[in-house]
Amino acid sequence: MLQGFRAASQSWLGKIVITVVFGLLIAGLAIFGIGDIFRGSGSSTVATVGSTKISAEAVRSAYQNQIQRLARQVRRPITPDQARALGLDREVLSALVTEATLDQKTRDLGLRVSDDTVIRLIKEEPAFKGANGAFDIALFNDTLRQAGLSEAAFVQEQRAVAARLQLAEAITADLPVPLAVREAIHRYTAERRAAAFILLPESAAGEIPAPTDEEVKTYYDEHRSAFRAPEYRSVNLLVLDPATLAKPDAVTDAEARARYDADKSRYGTPERRTIQQIVFPNEADAAAALARIRSGEAPFESIAGERGLDPKSLDLGTFSRSELFDPAVADAAFGLQQGVVSEPVKGRFGTVLLRVTAIEPGSVKPYEEVAGQIRTEIARERAGDNLEKVHDAIEDQRAGAKPLAEIARERELPLITVASVDAQGRDPQGKPVEGLPDKDAVLPALFRAEMGADSEALRTRSGGYVWYDIVKVDPAHDRPLPEVRDDVVAQWKAEEVERRLSAKAREAAERLDKGEAIEAVASSLGLEAKTASDLARGRAKDGLTPESIGRIFATPVDKTGSASAGDKVRVAFKVTSATVPPLAAGSQGNVEQQFRSALADDILAQYIADARKEAGVSINESAFRRAIGGEY
Repeated sequence: MLQGFRAASQSWLGKIVITVVFGLLIAGLAIFGIGDIFRGSGSSTVATVGSTKISAEAVRSAYQNQIQRLARQVRRPITPDQARALGLDREVLSALVTEATLDQKTRDLGLRVSDDTVIRLIKEEPAFKGANGAFDIALFNDTLRQAGLSEAAFVQEQRAVAARLQLAEAITADLPVPLAVREAIHRYTAERRAAAFILLPESAAGEIPAPTDEEVKTYYDEHRSAFRAPEYRSVNLLVLDPATLAKPDAVTDAEARARYDADKSRYGTPERRTIQQIVFPNEADAAAALARIRSGEAPFESIAGERGLDPKSLDLGTFSRSELFDPAVADAAFGLQQGVVSEPVKGRFGTVLLRVTAIEPGSVKPYEEVAGQIRTEIARERAGDNLEKVHDAIEDQRAGAKPLAEIARERELPLITVASVDAQGRDPQGKPVEGLPDKDAVLPALFRAEMGADSEALRTRSGGYVWYDIVKVDPAHDRPLPEVRDDVVAQWKAEEVERRLSAKAREAAERLDKGEAIEAVASSLGLEAKTASDLARGRAKDGLTPESIGRIFATPVDKTGSASAGDKVRVAFKVTSATVPPLAAGSQGNVEQQFRSALADDILAQYIADARKEAGVSINESAFRRAIGGEY
């Protein structure tokens, strides 16, 4: 079987990631143009693969998750324009189409993973095993909670991933890797180098005198675009959603009290229980252990110790009934007296004995304390029912060219007025503009719209709508030099430092190339000569960055060069040695596995492309644009 996929599937997170990887395999394949592109197949369906439909909500959710994931990686917000420039929108759609294609294919081939198999795979998952090597339900619960997954969603995802892996392994099993390829990869990955070098920090550039007025003017003229003021727009926005449409004061006390009396438990804290459990391989062993506990022969803790369980691992945790995903365990635990051991309970992950060690009684808030909350709930529900009717009425008023300000006043809806905002959501002082609804979707739409045009309402994440009018447009323009002089001088100095450092590093490298000792060169610069050994591609070491080490690997032995070594740091170096250990026969290990994975990627990409053609793929471009935030 394919080793790469087997390795990836050894953890639950890896299985989820494999799903995404399959989607990204064909990110470079053009999915548009495969089959006809339909624009009128319904706004809620973005794509259709065979008989499988991809909803706008699925696209919207996946797109936002991908943007947030990238934002966490780069540690800064990603704007919609940046996301589209990076191709995230098409990448996400491609991934979803690929998953749908694989799911369609597994159904066509009759591949299905049973409930028992999924449960067995989960129980065998090392990430869910405790110190004794047995499945630990508490660890399983904690892991899912930390990942923000429900048990049902996790099981469903594992079933789909397992079916896709079955299909992938059948296609890519036992791929041969040529020896020449293994040797080439080994040379690239195993090579190690040593170098003597001099790091030139910012101080090596010397004192940078202030630029003359002529130099500032020249630099400004050559870099005007860097100092331009962006386009700003003044806009009015009308927001319609259940929250803005709700009228809590219209809900009578009788209606609110009836809601309260129907389900008081919603307005308080549910009963919670601290539960311990011991897992047994079968019901007979559990019954035998229970008999020993009740006879006094062995306490609950001793039984756990006999099964190799740490006393600390007995605690399942403290839960309300709804938080326990196994109904059998929940029913048994909440039917016990405190301190009493349960009868054997046949749960989803084995037979268990339960004991409740603590009970936190539930409480219910008095009606008077939650009356306002209940009125708001009822009002929002009614508003949701009436939302589309109000939307249609506003659309009729818009068709009659009525301004948003008048519509908002007539219907007592909030009108958001933004005096000035740029495409990144900042005001002229560079501060974020507060109060903009659904910025990721609204901002791009505001800057695509034309002044005076009747723009289509945007859907919000809350299920409502946003209408917008462009009141004023201040075009992007060059800022005059006096306004940006400080910024110009700062950027000029930064580039001057980089220029001087680069020149000094090149000069030092030339001196080394002519045979001058590195100690003498370093001393003349007031710096220290350094050496580094066992350098590997892509790994920073001894003050050398991956970029500078890459230059060292691109330079022949006994030759010199210079490179960037970070912000305002340059390096001059001489490569002193390069070694490659021999490739031992039969011990290629990761090299062969990595290349086999690359071959598998190519084969899978071809297979998926053929499967798409066979299933038929149609894309509703209009629905796709709306799903990710409006027209563009």
